[in-house]
Amino acid sequence: MKIDEFDYFLPKELIAQTPLVDRDQSRLLVVDRKEGSLSHKKFRDIVYYIQSGDVLVINNTRVIPARLLGRRETGGKVEVLLLNPVGENVWECLVKPGNKVKPGDNLYFGTDSDPELIGTVLERTSFGGRLIEWSHDGEWEDVLSRLGKIPLPPYIKVPLEDPERYQTVYAEIPGSAASPTAGLHFTPELLQEIKENGVQIASVTLNVGLDTFRPVSVENIEDHEMHKEYFEIKPDAVETIRRAKETGNRVFAVGTTVVRVLESSVGEDGLLIPKKGATDLFIYPGYDFKIVDCLVTNFHLPKSTLLMLVSAFAGKELITEAYAEAIREKYRFFSFGDAMLII
Repeated sequence: MKIDEFDYFLPKELIAQTPLVDRDQSRLLVVDRKEGSLSHKKFRDIVYYIQSGDVLVINNTRVIPARLLGRRETGGKVEVLLLNPVGENVWECLVKPGNKVKPGDNLYFGTDSDPELIGTVLERTSFGGRLIEWSHDGEWEDVLSRLGKIPLPPYIKVPLEDPERYQTVYAEIPGSAASPTAGLHFTPELLQEIKENGVQIASVTLNVGLDTFRPVSVENIEDHEMHKEYFEIKPDAVETIRRAKETGNRVFAVGTTVVRVLESSVGEDGLLIPKKGATDLFIYPGYDFKIVDCLVTNFHLPKSTLLMLVSAFAGKELITEAYAEAIREKYRFFSFGDAMLII
């Protein structure tokens, strides 16, 4: 398939720059695959679609202050985005300006006279990043909380007043460079109402990394190589999901990250299994979904792997129609935008 098949035009004014005051007041475009229909709701109306016995699966990752602003040995500015740890004190990172940061270089963060954090560039990675070894005094988390900033996507130009609005209300496990934004619409009260309706909530973890920031650049999407991201699904979540499947209930995945965890954790017998490690699963049209029955998701960038995943789940023609409808109705797009429920 060609990358241009996943392109569309989006007016800039539809890119949401700030989150809504009330998380669950986002709009919700409901896409019914069986009927081929679209309907317009509020996000909190999701309670009418998730039934007793169903399972809502959330990604409990937490965004870390992964954006570091410092200087090179020459005195020039440098920006580092932490992606994932690959060893003791070693992280895979994105670096700007990349052409001026070479293996062997030292990068300094903190005051010029007494930098709290020093990064030594070890090598380039296959995805244009760098492996950087970090040295610091004190606990890593404390240093990062003082020097780092929450990294917002480049299409958001307005400063975020409250960094917690880029975290889900159930964010727990630190490690992501970006938020699993489909979950930003949930409130504690909405989750409690869902539970009281007899719905089980299961947690998995996927640390959102490089592919959130890296567009697909190949002409044939089959040639695209996904970056590996750490994930974990524990036995209790597996048991909850397997029990629902066995009784004919549905699995609702909150976000494409949850889809990738669940579909990466299928055993040879086709059943979900506990698993942790790194996944580079790339889902595009033609993929046979094993676990996920329904999907809560945001509206994604043109030519992105996320758009390809939802096109695989709902059918490319229906997703194309849904996006056109959302643009006509002036839905808010991307991280702080509105949501879609695919049933």
